[in-house]
Amino acid sequence: QLATLGPASSDFEMIEKLFLAGADVFRLNFSHGEHAQKKELLDIIRAVEAKYDHPIAILGDLQGPKIRTGTFANPAGELLQAGQIFRFDSDETPGNAQRVFLPHPEILEASEVGHVLLIDDGKVKVVVSGKGPGYLDCEVVVGGMIKDRKGVNTPDSILEISCLTPKDREDLDYMLGIGVDWVALSFVQRPEDIVEIKRLIMSYNPNNANPPHIMAKIEKPSCFWGDNLERIVELCDGIMVARGDLGVECQPEDVPILQKTI
Repeated sequence: QLATLGPASSDFEMIEKLFLAGADVFRLNFSHGEHAQKKELLDIIRAVEAKYDHPIAILGDLQGPKIRTGTFANPAGELLQAGQIFRFDSDETPGNAQRVFLPHPEILEASEVGHVLLIDDGKVKVVVSGKGPGYLDCEVVVGGMIKDRKGVNTPDSILEISCLTPKDREDLDYMLGIGVDWVALSFVQRPEDIVEIKRLIMSYNPNNANPPHIMAKIEKPSCFWGDNLERIVELCDGIMVARGDLGVECQPEDVPILQKTI
C-alpha cells in the first residue's frame, strides 16, 4: 500500500504507525515543501526500515507543468456566458470579459478548430471556433466564473512541451542525490516523455548503479491514442492513474474502463 506523507504524518511515531498498518511505499510530493523537509522524511522512513529490518520503498512525485491563464483587470474575475465568444491570446494585458492572456504559446499552436479547452478543472468549457497568429477564439459551451491563473486542460491536443519543468529537473537531481526508490513522472503525454526522464537519470548516474524505478502518471487522454499506452507500459516500471486529472479531460464514467485497459 502507498501512503502520501503530509504535515500530519511527518514524525517517526506516525510514519511507524502507517508502516505497521500496512504501508510499504511512502510518497513524497515535490509539489509542496522544501528539499530539506523531504530529506528529513526520507531519513525517518529509513530509520523505521532499519528498526524493523523490512524494506520500505520511497517514491518522489514530480510536480510537472502547471498550465494556467493570465490575470484579469477585475480581481473578482469575469463571468463567461454560454454562447459567447472568448479569446485566449498572447497579449499580456490583464483580461476582461472578452479575452485573457494565455502564457503558453504551445496551446495556441497545437489547438485546432473544434478542440475543447477546460478551465478551472472543467468548471468552464470552451470549444475553439477560430484561430490566428497568437490567439484562439472560443465559443463558451459551459459558462461560469474565470479568475486569475486558473488551470487550463487540453484534452484534444498534444502540447509540444517537456513534461519536466526546470523545477522538476532540480527536484529530480535532488531525488537522485538522496536516494529515492521510485520517481513518479507527471503530465505524461507520450512514450518519449519516459525516454526523456530515463536519459536524465542515466546522465546523473552513467554507471547505472541501482537507478530508481519510473512510475508513469496517466492523466492525459493522449496516453491512449494509437499505441502510446503499450509503449509507455513497456518503457516504465509502474503506472499510477491520476483519476482526478484524467476525469477532467475524459468523461468521468470512462475512467474505470481506461483503468481496465491499462
